[in-house]
Amino acid sequence: MEYLNYAWLLLPLLAIIFYKFTLRVFFGMVSIPENRIGLVTKKFVLWGKNRSLPDGKIIALNGEAGLQADTLAPGYLGWGYWIWQYRVDLVPFIEIPKGKIGLVSAKDGRTLETGFILARHVDCDNYQNARMFLTNGGQRGKQVGYINNGLYRINTLLFDVLLTEITTIEDGTVGIITTLDGKPLVQATDSKSASIAGSNIEGHNNFQDFDKFLENGGQRGLQCQVIQAGSYSLNPWAVQIEKKPMTEISIGTTGVVISYVGEDGVDVTGDGFKHGNIVNKGQKGVWLQTLDPGKYPINPYTHKIEIVPTTNLVLNWANARSESHNLDKNLSTITVRSKDGFPFNLDVSQIIHIPSTEAPKVIARFGSMLNLVSQVLEPTIGNYFRNSAQDSDVIAFLSTRQERQNAAKVEISKVLDEYNVHAVDTLIGDIVPPESLMKTLTDRKIAQEEEITFQTQCKAQDMRKTLESAKSLADMQGQMVAAQQQVEISQRQAESTVKQAEGAARSVEIAAEANAKSTKINAEADAFKTTQIGISEASKIEVIGKATAESYKLTVDAMGEENFSKLKVIEEIGRNNVRIIPEIMINGGGEGNGSNNSINALLGMKILEMNEQRKEAKEVTTKVETKK
Repeated sequence: MEYLNYAWLLLPLLAIIFYKFTLRVFFGMVSIPENRIGLVTKKFVLWGKNRSLPDGKIIALNGEAGLQADTLAPGYLGWGYWIWQYRVDLVPFIEIPKGKIGLVSAKDGRTLETGFILARHVDCDNYQNARMFLTNGGQRGKQVGYINNGLYRINTLLFDVLLTEITTIEDGTVGIITTLDGKPLVQATDSKSASIAGSNIEGHNNFQDFDKFLENGGQRGLQCQVIQAGSYSLNPWAVQIEKKPMTEISIGTTGVVISYVGEDGVDVTGDGFKHGNIVNKGQKGVWLQTLDPGKYPINPYTHKIEIVPTTNLVLNWANARSESHNLDKNLSTITVRSKDGFPFNLDVSQIIHIPSTEAPKVIARFGSMLNLVSQVLEPTIGNYFRNSAQDSDVIAFLSTRQERQNAAKVEISKVLDEYNVHAVDTLIGDIVPPESLMKTLTDRKIAQEEEITFQTQCKAQDMRKTLESAKSLADMQGQMVAAQQQVEISQRQAESTVKQAEGAARSVEIAAEANAKSTKINAEADAFKTTQIGISEASKIEVIGKATAESYKLTVDAMGEENFSKLKVIEEIGRNNVRIIPEIMINGGGEGNGSNNSINALLGMKILEMNEQRKEAKEVTTKVETKK
């Protein structure tokens, strides 16, 4: 019972299904949604003359049984398409995304003309009107036209649509075109050579309107025309494209154009140049006009560009050396034989210059720069030096290198001028004599160099001694300066000491002289005084002595000798406090009594004293006389 409560919700859906089924079956009603088209297939025709399609046809235009040309547009509401007689298939629009194109192939239409592979374009609203396509003479097969980005109502019972990418040509490249349909290329005749590429056709918008290309007489095969950087809607069933880098002419070079297409031209060099066909631009042959430095969209299959250096070009005849242009990659060291039969190797560099105005002549004559090198420069320079070496021995060749180089420059320049090439200079590089001869020369040179080396070493040793001496002297220079300064200081001190000594000596001398004079004067005064005193004393002593002697004599005579002696002894003892027991005992020399001996002793002492006084007086007198 619970299910019955929800059954009424299904009634509207059942009613709609019943309604549509009833309308479709009994009334033949057809409704097309907005995002669909209806493709109609008629199953049969009961009566009439158009009951079946003509032979070879698959699309019905007049109500025949089969696939119908007319489609039902979105939103169509019609009657009479009974389910037992018609089948209506709802299909989506054909969408061509951005960056793609749609290639169209027709299943019905007129048969292609013999020799063509693409159906020509007919007005049919971008293949959305199948009836118009068929009635306007549309051809079955791959269509020359295509459809661009967008939505299309296309009857897929007649047309198949295949998506493909649009063609992009990047910067710095060109698109080389080969067409797959069109008239055949011109074949060779008695008066005209065969063409390797189709002639230029105007109005086809870089082969995007291929029907216009065919209409204007375009030829199938390689095309002279190229397409440059950009995006193009090219039908790959009509056009094949190959991308190639643009032709670049570098600074310091020129491009000589060799054209393989165009009308046969007339040589423009005149009768003086008989080595090639030089023509004007656009004609077949070597163009007189060259390409300046830059980039050019050249078709490398129809035009060949020979790069000719217009700056000085260096070519090396050397095994281990080659320039960046690689024109000398096949050149090698020249082997020559001297007059004395020795083979030796010779490296040579040749500098040439080709003016841009002469470049077409060089290419017309030789075809390429490599041919110029191999056919002219290599044999010319190689043979010249082989001939030159035969009139000289190896040593002489080595010693006259500069002269031979200058002579080679002159002779080779004359030869190259005939080939429109200017010889700038000829340079002789390494000369490698035979090993055996080289060893002899080397040994001789080594001996000479060793002699020079020994001499140099001797000089070096002498210089080393001088250097060491100077170095030692330099090391001692401080000490020598200090010593010299010390000597000068000592000398100055000595001189100062001498001066001081001389001053002191002079002072002493002066003082001594003064003292001497003073002493002399004092001495003379003392001597004179002493002399006078001495004389006075002497006279006094003499007088006293004489008086004493006379007194003593008289006394002795009066008292007797013994009594006198005793008397004197007693006087002396009493006057001078003489000790009774003397320190020195004077003994008499003779026999006698004791008293006599004592007297004798006293007398002896007195006599000794008197003798001493006389002696002193005599010495004073002598000194005074001596000073006088």
